[in-house]
Amino acid sequence: MTINRCWMLCALLLSAPGTHAQDDLQNRGHDPFFQISSAIPNCPEPAGPRVSEAEWKRESHHRIEHGNHCWVEGRCRLPNSFAYDEEIADSTRRRLQWLSANLPAWRQSTLWVTVWQRWMLVQGCVAPGFPAAAFMAALREVPDVERVIDQTTSHPERGVSYAPLKK
Repeated sequence: MTINRCWMLCALLLSAPGTHAQDDLQNRGHDPFFQISSAIPNCPEPAGPRVSEAEWKRESHHRIEHGNHCWVEGRCRLPNSFAYDEEIADSTRRRLQWLSANLPAWRQSTLWVTVWQRWMLVQGCVAPGFPAAAFMAALREVPDVERVIDQTTSHPERGVSYAPLKK
């Protein structure tokens, strides 16, 4: 599977609209998912890695296969790309502390982060003039992050590019 195809599949899986009630949605893979800022009111919370049991079962084979790909291809020091996710989440939290001192404008946002197979998905709302390029570049510097996907908007009233959590 090519990198572009994997990237598209990841973005699709993490942003696909949920079709089930909220109480059926769970973070079954225990993928790191956390809110990093809350300055913009009424920003829709993403569904994040919460999926129904049926979705989990349907995607489980792909998850296993894709998780092992980086090891088979010689791109990972660990045997599964999911093994990096908690470490990446911890490093991201430290990076955000550094950014608070060095790029404080990033806090003018309401953002959530999902870490999935060494990929970081940033979803939410940002203020006009948000330093998106610098912010995403700084997140790409987190050790072991393979890709950062930006799904932010400065106009949430026009809709968001991710599946919001249905409440």
